[in-house]
Amino acid sequence: MATRLHLGFDAEERAKSPVARFFNSEMAPLPAHVREALLTGAMAHELLPSVASARDLQQSGYWPVETGYTLAPDRSARVFALTEMPDVTPAMWDWWFAWHGSHAERYKLWHPRAHVHVAWQDGRDDLPNYVGRLSQVVEYIGSSRLNLTIRFVAPSTLGFDEELLASRGETAICARGGIAGTPMETGWLVHHVRPVPGGSEMRSRFWVAGENIRPRNMQGTAGAMIGRAVSRFAGFTSTQAAELLVHCAQEMNHLAAILPALYATFKEARQ
Repeated sequence: MATRLHLGFDAEERAKSPVARFFNSEMAPLPAHVREALLTGAMAHELLPSVASARDLQQSGYWPVETGYTLAPDRSARVFALTEMPDVTPAMWDWWFAWHGSHAERYKLWHPRAHVHVAWQDGRDDLPNYVGRLSQVVEYIGSSRLNLTIRFVAPSTLGFDEELLASRGETAICARGGIAGTPMETGWLVHHVRPVPGGSEMRSRFWVAGENIRPRNMQGTAGAMIGRAVSRFAGFTSTQAAELLVHCAQEMNHLAAILPALYATFKEARQ
């Protein structure tokens, strides 16, 4: 990690970073449907399916709840968010997830009030892919500054038909989230991006804690047993779920507004 972690761009970064001109600390208000979800509060968990249904995102239409959160009986949280993105293509997001992870300044563009640092565990900054790699991030969720890991996996890991995604011009960014410095992975995330008239829409899904906890790279009965033991002490709260919803809505809407220009400027540049 960086020797000095800080929000925003300091004077040197503003002067030298090639992405500094895209940094904007002002963020738009939350969309109305997100505000409504926050006012509604935690919903019945049956309305927000578990991670076992992730592959159903490929079906046409929408789920009963596209934006909202719940706490399930196993003390897990399910947080869903829909982001409408005019002039944005799914390919732009696929590019972004590989490109931003190499430099903290790029990561800060995404959420100027919460993102602090990012680095690939492999130390490479010249690779155009993210699947199979582990990203180490420092960010605020609400007022808590967290050191997290994000291990990107192939969409097929969660049952997506990757050929079908490609044929429709869609992308699904899938990953396992964890706490840095521990062997535990605590959740799943999916950002399914599909084209719609005038741009794209992103359907984000977070499944955190509870049954989603496993030791990294430990599947089967042993991993499930350890996960259940840890989950007794690692439940999610309604406040944390709401903070995650706010964070996702803020970062996705903020970046979507500048992503077309970033893509046009840096897509062909060396990593």
